[in-house]
Amino acid sequence: MPITCTIQDRIAEIVFDVPPVNAFDSETWLSIPAIVRAAAANPEVNCVLIRAAENSRGFCGGVDIKEMQAHPERITLLNRGNYLTFKAIRDAEVPVVVAVHSFVIGGGIGICGASDTIIAADNAYFSLPEVDRGAMGGASHLSRMLPLHKVRAAFFTGGRIPAEEAYRLGAIEKVVAPEALVEEARAFCTVIASKSRKALVIAKEALNGLESRDVDRGYRWEQGFTLEMYMHEDSQKSRDAFVATGKAATF
Repeated sequence: MPITCTIQDRIAEIVFDVPPVNAFDSETWLSIPAIVRAAAANPEVNCVLIRAAENSRGFCGGVDIKEMQAHPERITLLNRGNYLTFKAIRDAEVPVVVAVHSFVIGGGIGICGASDTIIAADNAYFSLPEVDRGAMGGASHLSRMLPLHKVRAAFFTGGRIPAEEAYRLGAIEKVVAPEALVEEARAFCTVIASKSRKALVIAKEALNGLESRDVDRGYRWEQGFTLEMYMHEDSQKSRDAFVATGKAATF
């Protein structure tokens, strides 16, 4: 199974294992919301932990560019899968902790930005290469993590934000050695899981309600531009170039 969920000690652990880089196709994205909702709704669960398999090259490579290159008509399915995944994480009844290592790209940003807390390996980095991939989206959720101008710089350049920089800016709760990531993330979740489930559910709802912006509506706004970009010839050129060479097209 590419995505599994196990429950132990009141922690639901959702693990991504989609070789080679945890880049999900539209079907996989569409499967994630139900997994998250079921885990968070389980009365025996007080905390959800999302991570990649320990042998994965990185946390999440975003969307499967090869699928979009071969089937651009599936963009609406992909958009829906992304939107529902991030919304399920943010709306989860209990806190959602994400543990990341190596690359956190595109949709991986959405997962992190929709979560409640991020634990990162010191080799982790965050990147939104959408402009280079002929796409849009992701800034709504990155804006839950980082200041406005940092988000824009990252979006326009497609550059990498190292874990230490994200920690300095307040996006990450803790930076740890890669080999300690799972242990440290579980330990953090154990603290949360020891609390009253009812208290956690109420706290999550209260904290979501305190936010000054509607991240779900903001992401829907972005997705309108995603569709517009995908319809442009530059978008297909970029996907073709990436699949052929692993690099973005130069315009």
